[in-house]
Amino acid sequence: MGVVIRQSLKGTVLTYIGAAIGFVTQFFIVTEFLEPEIIGLTKVFYEVGAFCASFALLGIMAAGMRFFPYFKDPEKQNNGFFFYYLMVPLIGTVLISAIYCLCKQPVISFFGKDSDLFTDFFYLVVPLILILTLWQALENYSNINLRIAVPKGVREVGLRIFLLCSYLLYAFGYIGVSGLVLAVLASYGLCLLINAVYVSRTQCVSLRHDPKFITPDLKSQYLKYSGFLILAAISGNLMNQLDIFMLSSVKEQGMYGVGIYTIAYYMANVIDMPSRSIQAISTPLAADALKRGNFDEANRLYKKVSIHQLMISSLLLLIIWINMDNIYAIIPNGETYCQGRYVVLFLGLSKIIVTTLAFGGILIQFSKYYYWTLFISIFITILSIGTNLYFIPRMGVAGAAFATLIATVISYSYQQFLVQKKVHGNPFTWKTVWMILIVAGLWGLNFLIPSVSHVSPWLDIAMRTTVIGLIGLAAVYLLQISPELNNIVNKYKNRILCRQ
Repeated sequence: MGVVIRQSLKGTVLTYIGAAIGFVTQFFIVTEFLEPEIIGLTKVFYEVGAFCASFALLGIMAAGMRFFPYFKDPEKQNNGFFFYYLMVPLIGTVLISAIYCLCKQPVISFFGKDSDLFTDFFYLVVPLILILTLWQALENYSNINLRIAVPKGVREVGLRIFLLCSYLLYAFGYIGVSGLVLAVLASYGLCLLINAVYVSRTQCVSLRHDPKFITPDLKSQYLKYSGFLILAAISGNLMNQLDIFMLSSVKEQGMYGVGIYTIAYYMANVIDMPSRSIQAISTPLAADALKRGNFDEANRLYKKVSIHQLMISSLLLLIIWINMDNIYAIIPNGETYCQGRYVVLFLGLSKIIVTTLAFGGILIQFSKYYYWTLFISIFITILSIGTNLYFIPRMGVAGAAFATLIATVISYSYQQFLVQKKVHGNPFTWKTVWMILIVAGLWGLNFLIPSVSHVSPWLDIAMRTTVIGLIGLAAVYLLQISPELNNIVNKYKNRILCRQ
């Protein structure tokens, strides 16, 4: 677990540097200079590309994690693994891009009243699909090789700087809407280029391969495994963008509703940022443990990953929620975007559940029971469509988030039942209970802190966050929720004491 903590800390530091840049971008540049409809357009443009790219990958990200241990041999350049790993998403990109272009009319019709806004940039989604597909594949290849810091820095810091520059060009009138969309596309292209250079210089990227290494048995295992992943992706990936797509297609919401939702989504998105680093570095460790049939090691990893995810995500949601009024008070046009208040809460609760239990899905995915992921994905998608159709007309943008919360609670409960039954994975310990009690106690304590928002919202945020944050961290330390975190704190504490 030590490598997980070290790599995760590096990734988390970079993540929050990026979050700071993103905070300034989203809350002071985007809300000031971009209309909600334009925010919605850029969001939908990206989400459509990301949705298609998830299929274009043809399951190679999870399949690469699972089968890399079979190829791994540095002296033999990993037996041509990189060649096969790269060819799959390239083939997938050609196929999915062709299908996307053939489905132009249904896609345009789906966006209803805002179809004209999206139609102008319909074909620009094709290069975005290629860029996002290759970027995700190369980033995942670095994760497989336990190198997450630089790719994480590119995604969390580099991308946000490039996007910030794009928005500033638009804000000062150097480019129009078309130029903004092109600048967003170029931002992702630069990230792909940087990742490609990094991977080529630090990891094995040889295209030499020996087809004889792919035995009939290995080929059969891969095709069967990736086939299930592709089918599962049809459902699972749809859920990830379902709220955005359905909001954009509802007459009363459209791109305007997506714009409101996007700002709220960004706040909630901060909650699971640390989980991306933890999951990126722990996933290949889980794949290796399961390949060796060591379920005990994998389940111990599950417990440790889960409590760290719960600890970080729940504290972050608490800090954000107790400062909601202040946040909307300081951002430009906050009176417009405050409609997304409960989007933050519902999505935040969803992310806590996902980050706490997501590793269980990885255990299923990398075990011999991986085919269950297909049933889980189909179940989630049907549930999500139904809840979105019901709640969006009744609750607006908050309805999309509430639908996500309901679908998350039910689907992850179902997933955990399967994890417990099939691989005997149980993330819950007494530390889980203590962590929930800590957060509940801190939430109650918040009401005892006097408000100074009438003096300055910034001052109230600083005071409230400092008090709750320090008490929360002290409680986590004293109750030893995370022995790894305690060891790090003790290490630096001893260094300071020695210097004195």
